[in-house]
Amino acid sequence: MRRGSLTLRGIAGAAVLAALPVVATTPAHAHDEGKVHATVSPASAASGAKVEISVDGCDGTTGSAGSGAFTGDAKLTGRDGDKYSLNGSATIRDGVTGSYDVTIVCDGHPHQGAGTVRVVQHHSEPVSPVRAGGGGTAQLAAHTEEAGPGTRHAVIGLVLAGVAAVAVALRSVRRRRSE
Repeated sequence: MRRGSLTLRGIAGAAVLAALPVVATTPAHAHDEGKVHATVSPASAASGAKVEISVDGCDGTTGSAGSGAFTGDAKLTGRDGDKYSLNGSATIRDGVTGSYDVTIVCDGHPHQGAGTVRVVQHHSEPVSPVRAGGGGTAQLAAHTEEAGPGTRHAVIGLVLAGVAAVAVALRSVRRRRSE
């Protein structure tokens, strides 16, 4: 009789222990069901650029955002995350390109793939002149393709030089007459 009682208690204890991991993992599964969403702005950024991260679906007021594209984890803050978004900023690492998942940690749980960021190559030289200063000459410079003075400028220069030579000659003649 005593053995039956011990066996029954052992089976009940094993059933309780087997049920505990299921109960303990149920809240974690609830967090992984896509409740948390991250938006990275701009969605495409170059190395060294700063991006803003906005997260919806977190119950707390703080969290962090991490990605292989970021120089470090971004701190997220907000008020009453259940009703408002958590916000933060991160800097894109140098030497990376492609698409990267963003992992959000809030409510004590990681939310992998809550958002994505795309890193594009940075163009080191501007493709057109900057519209700053010069009184609008940047627009003129963008349309000018000549490397130096053309035929038109040479003809105008020769005409002006001829007019100057005639003026000097006439002045010399006037001086000689007055003497």
